[in-house]
This record gives sequence, structure tokens and C-alpha cells, in this order.
Amino acid sequence: MSDRPMLATAAALAAAAALVLPTAAVAESSTHRATPRAGVLAVQDHLQELQNIAGANNGNRASGTPGYQASLDYIRGQLDQAGFTTSVQEFPSMGGTTYNLIADTPGGDANNVVMFGAHLDSVGDGPGINDNGTGSAAILQAALDYAAGGETPTNKLRFAFWGAEEEGLVGSTHYVETLPEAERGKIAAYLNFDMVGSPNAGYFTYDGDDSDGVGAGPGPEGSAQIEKLLNDSLAQAGAPAEGTDFDGRSDYGPFIEVGIPAGGTFTGAEETKSPEQAEKWGGRAGEAFDACYHQSCDTVDNVDTQALERNFAAITNAVKTYAAQFPQP
Repeated sequence: MSDRPMLATAAALAAAAALVLPTAAVAESSTHRATPRAGVLAVQDHLQELQNIAGANNGNRASGTPGYQASLDYIRGQLDQAGFTTSVQEFPSMGGTTYNLIADTPGGDANNVVMFGAHLDSVGDGPGINDNGTGSAAILQAALDYAAGGETPTNKLRFAFWGAEEEGLVGSTHYVETLPEAERGKIAAYLNFDMVGSPNAGYFTYDGDDSDGVGAGPGPEGSAQIEKLLNDSLAQAGAPAEGTDFDGRSDYGPFIEVGIPAGGTFTGAEETKSPEQAEKWGGRAGEAFDACYHQSCDTVDNVDTQALERNFAAITNAVKTYAAQFPQP
């Protein structure tokens, strides 16, 4: 999650163009298994792989670095193997070049696309396993599990792994701003997952209907429906959610700016958990949801597996539900 509430400007990005790059080889993984695991166990395997990549690349996976490139190559290899149509979008950031990864289901209505996104980059100070390895690994595995089920979606599903979020939502902003208007109009909804395994976890969903009455107003029409679906999934898992404002700190920002319905889940960053939240969700009142936010200690040991499992279940349910229909009746 970015510290910056401001979106990147169109002027800073206008010179870039989308570019499809050749598939790079997937790095050899110490977690490679003859029979790949599924579900949340596989999410944990992906997190270990991202940790290994950071460890081999100066301790981070920041956008524009070899660690980021290796992370992108790993995830693209997984999706290619599962039959997704993948492309890499190049754009400038911080005086260099970096990339978004986009993966589409081969089937589904291309005029009605439901997107699931997470930023893939870390900050330069650490491996970024909760922020945002968890979101990236969770949507990756949700995609792989859906593909393994053999269904053809009614709606096309698109999974996006954003670069340079930590530099100010640069990758997602570039994607939205360079997408032709006609293509934007085909995106029915965007769901964002940024930090879904915080060690002192909260359970938040973006306040699509503005029922909290805090900060920004409601999201574009359809956002309230996304919030309800995610709330219902988390409640079923024993974690009643609270709303969190569309404050512009993550990659939903560029989508709501152009009127695309959005939502997502979040388990908290540097903010402090209240006594009431600790009573409701467990954990430690008076401490940050993630005390290792943007630090070198954001490793695989910084992930609450129960929070990860609950959020992964909500993501998986959203993928299956919106593959079949969005908006719902």
C-alpha cells in the first residue's frame, strides 16, 4: 500500500505505450512441488517464493529492480501454464522502466470484464510479503484454482499485477489512462486486494455505499454490491467486516476516478487497532495492524495465516460469483 494519497498525473505517464514483452523463464523455486498445492496452502507457497526472490535480490522486490522482474516472471509463468492470456505493459516510473502484468481468461464475454488486481511491488526497504505479496499471491491462486475447475466464465476475468504502486499508484494509473475509452467501458468492475494477511489483522472492506459516512463518498454504482458480497463472505468466515474509506491509497483509485465500480478487502497497515476491534477480531489493542509495514521485517513470518485464509476465501467466492454474473440481480 502506498503512503501517497495523490494519484500519479496523466502528464507524467502520457509518453508511455503498452508493450507486450516475451515470456521470461520462471525462476527455479525451492518450494516447487511435483504435485502443485491448491487453495490457501498454495498461496503460502507463492509467498515463500516471493520471499526467496527478495532474498536473492538485495532483500526487496521494488519496482524497476531485478527482484520485481523475477516476481513478475514467476507469476506470469504460473498463469501461462494454466492457460491464461498474459501480456506485460511497460511504463516509465522514477526515471526508469517497469511493468504491469495482465492476465485474461481465454473465455468469457470480452464486452463485460471483471478485474481483480493487486500491486506486485514492494518498497525498497524490505521483501513486501504482507504488503503486497499477500494480495498478489491470493489473486494468483484464485485465478489458478478457477482455471483448474475447467469452467468457462460468462464474463471475462482479468487479473492485474501492478507495478510502481509504492511510487504513487503509477502502474494502475497508467493502465487506466492509456486504455481506450471503449475498452474502459467494457470493465464492469474492479476488485482490489492490498495487504490481506496483516499480523494483527483487521477485516475491512471498501465502503462502496458510504454507509460509514466518513471521508470520500460512495463508490461508483455497483460498488455497494461488491462491498456486500465481500462482507457476507467474511461474516461467514467468522470475521464481521468494518468499512474503510476510498481514500486513494491503493490501486482502486484510478478506476473509481473514471466511474468503474470498485471494492476489495484490507487487513490494516500502520493504523492502531482499537479495544473494540480487538474484542471483535482478536489480536492486540493499541498496536498497529502491521508493525512491519514498509520495513525489512515484512517477511513470511509477518503474515497471519487465519486472516490470509479468510480473505482468500472471500476472493475465491468473488471470482466464482462474478465469473457467472455482474451485476447480480
